Amino acid sequence: MSLIDLFRLDGRVVVVTGASSGLGVGFAQSLAESGADIVLAARRVDRLAHTQKLVEAEGRRAVAVGVDVANPSDCQGVVATAMDEFGRVDALVNNAGVGTAVHATEETPEQFQQVINVNLNGSYWMAQACAKVMKPGSSIVNLSSILGLTSLGLPQAAYSSSKAAIIGLTRDLAQQWTGRRGIRVNALAPGYFQSEMTDQMDADFVAKKVIARTLVNRLGYPDEINAALLFLLSDASGYITGVTLPIDGGLLTN
Repeated sequence: MSLIDLFRLDGRVVVVTGASSGLGVGFAQSLAESGADIVLAARRVDRLAHTQKLVEAEGRRAVAVGVDVANPSDCQGVVATAMDEFGRVDALVNNAGVGTAVHATEETPEQFQQVINVNLNGSYWMAQACAKVMKPGSSIVNLSSILGLTSLGLPQAAYSSSKAAIIGLTRDLAQQWTGRRGIRVNALAPGYFQSEMTDQMDADFVAKKVIARTLVNRLGYPDEINAALLFLLSDASGYITGVTLPIDGGLLTN
């Protein structure tokens, strides 16, 4: 196999959660471009039609399925659909997530628990469901965040806690599954990328709190995180497991 072929995903089936919007759309399209068939999972099933067309435009197959990742039975249903349609699951991108910005003295138990249920528990239930059918050589990538490693002054206790917990979850699942089952488990910790989310953020905050701390002096481009995801899913990272890779333009150095 040539060096460039190590990055190919030909013939593999990848489950992408949160595939209806934001980074998840780009993840699905870029993985299809690399040769994978995609199981698209999200709560907003109607919005998956657009992502499905992007995958199919790359010449790959896609199936859309509704899921609330906080519900373990829904996660099992995603895997059941994957097995019915493709007969295998080779990779999982745990991208589904929610965020809040509520002051810690005002956040309700329900608000805090919702974030934990989706971001942390949902990642665990999806990983558990996929691991039960994955073969050796499979790969899982969890989405953490730089806010699991640092703070930018926003009141995001629930979100930051959930993303810090993803780092621990990733490390432990790698310890359990890599040696025994041949499943690598890693995480990405994205910084701030050009996306629907950053388009809605206060421009002054982005300039003074984000870009001012980012060594490359800009937001990330979607293809830059897509490439990092492809690396961790593919055989190119076959000797890497249990790590969290920041994709942040150097923000964590400041």
